Amino acid sequence: TDKAKDYWKLVIGERGDRAVRKVRKRIPDVSEGYYLRIRENEIIIAGNDERGTLYGLQTLRQLLRSEELPELEITDFPDVPLRGVVEGYYGTPMDQETHLRMLQFYGAHKMNIYLYGPKDDPYHSSPYWRKPYPEEKAQEIREMVQTSREAGVDFVWAIHPGKDIRWNEADRDSVRLKLEAMYDLGVRSFAVFFDDISGEGARAKRQVELLN
Repeated sequence: TDKAKDYWKLVIGERGDRAVRKVRKRIPDVSEGYYLRIRENEIIIAGNDERGTLYGLQTLRQLLRSEELPELEITDFPDVPLRGVVEGYYGTPMDQETHLRMLQFYGAHKMNIYLYGPKDDPYHSSPYWRKPYPEEKAQEIREMVQTSREAGVDFVWAIHPGKDIRWNEADRDSVRLKLEAMYDLGVRSFAVFFDDISGEGARAKRQVELLN
């Protein structure tokens, strides 16, 4: 056996790193972009940023499913900045195992955002949006946030207060306190849903006052 072909040299880095200096001009200067080269028993993955490097690794993982690695060069970057899924349906929310597998799937396929807002989660919408999650459910949210982070997916938690919100300072504080509670669970991106409501809550002026 030719010992020179018994191993591959793997070089991973981001723009500005010494390890990938020789290919820095090939790295696309675009958010989440990367350059991947395979040749002469050497693999180079050079990302424009951290997530670009992750996507380069995901592409390599896909290539490793083949019987042998081809010599190639790939310059890749997304044309669409936000790529993902809004979980905002009516009906029983997905169980935790499905949530985690789904988030891992999103990351593996270079999606970068997931918005949690199932309408029948009573702590996302009525009647309990003002209250913190029970500890068991709070732990599930923590786990989803961590899995999202590891997969390179931005986890966005949404609140849907419009069905029964009272347009006063007390409920404005309720929204603020709930978002702070979610922050303590690791959430760093938020949304406020005002869909599927009627009456005073459907007035744009009320919605803008709350968001401001």
